[in-house]
Amino acid sequence: MTTDAIALSADLIRCPSVTPEEGGALVLLGELLSEAGFDCTRVDRAGTPNLFARWGEKGAARSFGFNGHTDVVPTGDTAAWSRDPFGGEIEEGILWGRGAQDMKTAVAAFAAAAIDHVRDTPPDGAIVLAITGDEEGPGRDGTRALLDYMADQGEAMSVCLVGEPTCPEVMGEMIKIGRRGSLTFRIEAQGRQGHAAYPHRALNPLHALVDLLGQMTAEPLDTGTAHFQPSTLQVTTIDCGNPANNVIPARATATVNIRFNDAHSGASLIKWASDLAQTIARESGVTLTLTPDISGESFLTLPGPFVDLVAQAVADETGTVPELSTSGGTSDARFIKDHCPVVEFGLVGDRMHQIDEQVPIAQIATLKQIYARILKDYFA
Repeated sequence: MTTDAIALSADLIRCPSVTPEEGGALVLLGELLSEAGFDCTRVDRAGTPNLFARWGEKGAARSFGFNGHTDVVPTGDTAAWSRDPFGGEIEEGILWGRGAQDMKTAVAAFAAAAIDHVRDTPPDGAIVLAITGDEEGPGRDGTRALLDYMADQGEAMSVCLVGEPTCPEVMGEMIKIGRRGSLTFRIEAQGRQGHAAYPHRALNPLHALVDLLGQMTAEPLDTGTAHFQPSTLQVTTIDCGNPANNVIPARATATVNIRFNDAHSGASLIKWASDLAQTIARESGVTLTLTPDISGESFLTLPGPFVDLVAQAVADETGTVPELSTSGGTSDARFIKDHCPVVEFGLVGDRMHQIDEQVPIAQIATLKQIYARILKDYFA
């Protein structure tokens, strides 16, 4: 008898676990894993639900980890859905619902694969499942809390696989072996309000702000590195809250987001932007204040035995040799990389976060087979 990853996926989708609500998803998984012999602990922090589950001895010489999340983004306009977003309906080989791709199905697949593996071929080592309810939210008390708990309790993963959807169009075509870093600047320009016809009596903060944004976007940050695409910088909002066309505002703000590769660090980019701002502030008289927020540094798991093992399992089960990529946004792998080598592999992600999120159930079955092969080969 095998654990049905498709039925478990549907059950998880029926749990309305929009961040930060647990919705019953971690309760369901905790009960299932406990019955299979896993030691399960809720590691809730600051209202964020998390689950740590381990089969095998603490401190085992070899410990394979899976990481994923059961929280989902809001549904949007539910009337625009053709199915109940929390109905977990299966029709004509398609599973519908929020989390169908991102990523309740991957959690179901690795939980099912782990349960079957320890029942049928108990490994010489440990299997750890670190599942959070805060990946789609701030990320402060999710996987970070689980890693803090592991450090306090002497728990460890030798390697970790994150089940985020990684394939653009075809199952098996891509593994993520790293991610670019993400840095957001919130910029405030403070000048002096006045009449637009008498600019000498005012100090326009928008001119200085536009000058800064122009210099930040004038040239590419880089042309890419050996394993990373070029870094990107995007201005995402500019605002001064001014409804009048004849008033120079006193204050203006902007937000800039940078996705950076390993040619940079968060600290080096903060210095670069701060130096530009100081020069413009000195020349213009406008006060420019930059507030940076680094959500993660870039990282890379170099190709080697672990990456090769995952790539070979994907190729064996799908017939597709996966590309080793660092593209896309951020994930909780950015936290795990400080604990152990980490890669990401999951479903095709072409419908994640969309209305009518859905996935062919055949992909879920294949994903479970891939995870099962990875466990078999790792503990061989």
